Amino acid sequence: SVPACCSARYNLALLAFFGFFLLYALRVNLSVALVDMVEPNTSLAKNTTSNVCPEHSSTINVPRNTTGEKYSWDADTQGWILGSFFYGYIITQIPGGYLASKIGGKLLLGFGVFGTSVFTLLTPLAANLGVGYLIAVRALEGLGEGVTFPAMHSMWSSWAPPLERSKLLSISYAGAQLGTVVSLPLSGLICYYMNWVYVFYIFGTLGVLWFFFWMWLVSDTPETHRNISCAEREYILSSLKDQLSTQKSVPWRPILESLPLWAIVVAHFSYNWTFYTLLTLLPTYMKEILRFDAQENGFLSALPYFGCWLCIILSGQIADYLREKQNLSTVCVRKSFTLIGMIGPAVFLVAAGFIGCNYALAVAFVTISTTLGGFCTSGYSINHLDIAPSYAGILLGITNSFATIPGMVGPVIAKNLTHNNTVGEWQTVFYIAASINLCGAIFFALFASGEVQDWAVSGYHLHRN
Repeated sequence: SVPACCSARYNLALLAFFGFFLLYALRVNLSVALVDMVEPNTSLAKNTTSNVCPEHSSTINVPRNTTGEKYSWDADTQGWILGSFFYGYIITQIPGGYLASKIGGKLLLGFGVFGTSVFTLLTPLAANLGVGYLIAVRALEGLGEGVTFPAMHSMWSSWAPPLERSKLLSISYAGAQLGTVVSLPLSGLICYYMNWVYVFYIFGTLGVLWFFFWMWLVSDTPETHRNISCAEREYILSSLKDQLSTQKSVPWRPILESLPLWAIVVAHFSYNWTFYTLLTLLPTYMKEILRFDAQENGFLSALPYFGCWLCIILSGQIADYLREKQNLSTVCVRKSFTLIGMIGPAVFLVAAGFIGCNYALAVAFVTISTTLGGFCTSGYSINHLDIAPSYAGILLGITNSFATIPGMVGPVIAKNLTHNNTVGEWQTVFYIAASINLCGAIFFALFASGEVQDWAVSGYHLHRN
């Protein structure tokens, strides 16, 4: 094989890493800023329930900046604001995958990040104009982000040699986790020392900068890349030659009838239910139940995603090692990684609801839960490329559409279940997430496949991986 260091395919993985880093920073900054944008008394009636944790005696006493506008939005309005992103996000998934297969992923991903950044820069203005404007801007950000994962999957279908798939994809998508890790505490600090509007200005500007690098350095396929070595181009193209289809039309019917695809859909949906519930509500849970202030809150909310980031990078290496050196079948690796990545989080999430006010344990359990979820990236998450490399972008569009529903429904349901913010109410939220995870894992283990499907290769000839 061709050395990885400074190669075009690893450069692509690295730039994609920063792209997804920024996309997630742009996505989660609102969860932190929102705590600061809302007038303290409107978010909820003071806790009077007996089984709620005591206040912390806060040691850090820094003069806090309070110049940011405050808005009187109730809990339900906040739920809608946090969910609105996904209403845009779901619309562009399948068109994104389809467009990427036609015009290439480079432009699509580039402009997806660019658009999201521009709307992020407009967020403070929209919030001032009113809640409707803010929801609209968030939905438009979702539209821009919706094309990014399908576009990236589509690019990897022509860039990633089969035995390096887990490594390359886990590097590029791990940016999403690290973006969460950095932007949660950073947004908290920006709110604390500056003003919440800068959360949107800083990340928005970085996104625009990234766009120029991406357009300049990346190309859609190894054939069109300016600086790729002949050896690397040859290596990538020859490794993919039996896996890609040359037919121009998309075989929609066999795609939608494919059980291995539905196995990914179910797994993706279930995993995201837990993921999004935590992503959008963890700052609230830590503030209202565990009573951490914003500064501690940001760092502690970020810990789980740091664990997840490490796990994604490591499990990507392990998965390809098992397939290449230990000769484990692709499907065996995908299924076992998915089972670890879904049952593990379910167990620890339920446990997190039961340890009362033991903060250290609560944070530890939520962290372990999210960390183990990292195994899924080398499980169901890149299985689209195993079963149909040519249509990977479209398949990801399909599974991600279903997997976006939890982002829209999850936080709204959770906010509705936790009106009094008692520990018992949160236990219910965690229960629901865990049982959905469990069902998804079992379904995937039963019906997933690791082979390129007949309908995904030219002339439908069988090809054993």
